[in-house]
Amino acid sequence: MEKDVKTTLKEAGFGFKKSLGQNFITDKNLLASIVREAGVEKTDTVLEIGCGAGTLTRAIAERAKKVIGFEIDRSLQPVLAQTLAGVQNAEIIFKDFLKTDLSALERETGGYSVVANLPYYVTTPLITKILEEGTLCKSLTVMVQEEVARRFCAAENTPDYGAITAIIALHASAKIIRRVPREMFTPRPNVDSAVVKFTVERGRLPVEDEGLYKKVVHAAFLSRRKTLANNLVRAFNLPRARAEELLTACGIDVLARGETLSPTVFAYLANKISAANL
Repeated sequence: MEKDVKTTLKEAGFGFKKSLGQNFITDKNLLASIVREAGVEKTDTVLEIGCGAGTLTRAIAERAKKVIGFEIDRSLQPVLAQTLAGVQNAEIIFKDFLKTDLSALERETGGYSVVANLPYYVTTPLITKILEEGTLCKSLTVMVQEEVARRFCAAENTPDYGAITAIIALHASAKIIRRVPREMFTPRPNVDSAVVKFTVERGRLPVEDEGLYKKVVHAAFLSRRKTLANNLVRAFNLPRARAEELLTACGIDVLARGETLSPTVFAYLANKISAANL
């Protein structure tokens, strides 16, 4: 990639689109370190979502067997043609990944990992799609807004802990591995970012019914100011005495709030509610 990426973008007449959350990274050392920390090896197939100018794509291709990149903005086609010139193991698909049949894609790719600088506006839907619909994904290493990264990785009983934290915990453990200041991006966003690594662990929680687990989690955070018992009464149309009975059976204080429960305890509670046929 001999020509400076910013020059390539300018020569191609490319205009950044705020609606697509386009903020690119050009620092080669940072890009290489992200790929290295993702644990990409020569035998790996890697999915990238939101290729942008192709700088991360190229860094992944240098370590992986194959990169399959998804990019929704077709105006980046001439830019990618230049930045990925000579890269034989990268395939770019100009399509919205959220509309992709993931099971069909997995039949073609086999096992894979995800490495991406995710557009902020679709971060949670993209991660949720892969964790819930995918069966062959081994890990996700993604750049996201720092505030969102903290929510993904939060421990129970902390301000950042919420429903999305417990939902992610169904399928993966999450850890922030690098903070990336806003100055590293072009154009510069208004917030800092962080790289989060999700290690996929199917069946990591003792959940009998995933749908019910999610319902319990969402119910717990209906109103953070209310007790868990109050939220269960509302979500499941239960008498208060019954809700408190279920909590007591799980060893949960009847005055506890949802954010104090770990994902494992949420699993026990969901299983108890399932057994009660509510």
